[in-house]
Amino acid sequence: MTLPTIAIIGRPNVGKSTLVNRICQSNDAIVYDTPGVTRDRTYQNAEWGGREFQVVDTGGLIFEDDSEFINEIKAQTFLALEESCLAIFLVDGTNGVTDGDLSIAKWLRNARCKVLLAVNKCESPSLGASYASEFWKLGLGEPLPVSSIHGSGTGDLLDLVIDQLPSINEVDSEEKILMSIIGRPNVGKSSLLNSICGSKRAIVSAVSGTTTDSIDTTYKKDGVTWKIVDTAGIRRKKNVKYGTEFFGINRSFKSIDRSDVCVLVLDALDGVTEQDQKLAGRIEEQGRACLIVVNKWDLIEKNSSTIYATEKLIRAKLYFLDWSKMIFISALNGQRVQNIFEHAINAVNQHRRRVTTSVVNEVLKEAMTWRSPPTKRSGKQGKIYYGTQVRNKPPTFTLFVNDPKLFGITYRRYIEKQIRINLGFEGTPLILLWRGKQQRTIDKEASRNDIQLINKD
Repeated sequence: MTLPTIAIIGRPNVGKSTLVNRICQSNDAIVYDTPGVTRDRTYQNAEWGGREFQVVDTGGLIFEDDSEFINEIKAQTFLALEESCLAIFLVDGTNGVTDGDLSIAKWLRNARCKVLLAVNKCESPSLGASYASEFWKLGLGEPLPVSSIHGSGTGDLLDLVIDQLPSINEVDSEEKILMSIIGRPNVGKSSLLNSICGSKRAIVSAVSGTTTDSIDTTYKKDGVTWKIVDTAGIRRKKNVKYGTEFFGINRSFKSIDRSDVCVLVLDALDGVTEQDQKLAGRIEEQGRACLIVVNKWDLIEKNSSTIYATEKLIRAKLYFLDWSKMIFISALNGQRVQNIFEHAINAVNQHRRRVTTSVVNEVLKEAMTWRSPPTKRSGKQGKIYYGTQVRNKPPTFTLFVNDPKLFGITYRRYIEKQIRINLGFEGTPLILLWRGKQQRTIDKEASRNDIQLINKD
């Protein structure tokens, strides 16, 4: 069973995202003093009075504007209302009743779900009630004065919310795998999300920067629950101005940092750009599992060798992700889109995997048999005494050696390659820590000092 959903509805710039952050006690919804910051519907969990529920933030409704972009925002808002059991219609008390408010109220009076009317920006105890009283004319019941910024009145609003919620549902206790869709603007991230969901979950436009916030979607496939995050397109830092795009890109980076697996989307027509390389580098630096997805493959003229030549070119530029699986898709027509989950779950499993110390040392022993550690001109040869996996997410191995300086980058890469050949780990980075005798002595001394300090205390 899923959590009951509450939709926040209203004109642009009335404070919907601020109210969402207040209710959910977070800063996840982007707040900026510009209309149209929120476009797609975004979800957060909240709790009040012992009840858990889900809050969906929506784009600003403008019924008087029939432009394609505004119609896309309307469609997202309508979908949010369809899946909600309750709507909070938020209006701006300082502006009074506007024609836009009247249009939205008329539409909401025919909605299947219950509607609560909240009048925002009523910080003043003396003026708040006066501002709110004007909104009785909307015909949606008692207007409740609130302040999204200061929090006044929001407790009373939430008391009304939980009174209107349906009976308590059981909440899914199963773990969700977080998969972030990462890429430059206009590579097809939102189209990919829509293709996965089989519905228009995100607004798709040829205009760069259409997705301004990270959009979370829960999706179940083959008994696994996925939390899929469509992120804002990440451009070069020098091209990003402070504002909505700045905040959206920061959210995208945070999505990388907290993901179980990142889907790096490339444009088959553009190939690998410098920005793609930087995004790939960020994924590797954060130690995330990764799947490389080459989109718009349907637009490429192909022969029997095209896919192999293209993969070779891409891997040459993304050589530091040579451990990542690569697939070629078309988000537009759905070609191989569902294959993403098969490879993504494998990458997640490898990212979480642990190997026993005995198996690690068997691999190291065989690797040294085929290729001995390097020897310096002085005759001193490197020795690997033993190795062990110290953690996962990503898999991290500590190799105890006589002197780490004796092992150059070439031999270190050889050892990593042998671990992958013998143990797998496709789809996840590996971290190898080389520890010498002196480092082990320092570690032991530090441990003794810690024990002495504890005993003194």
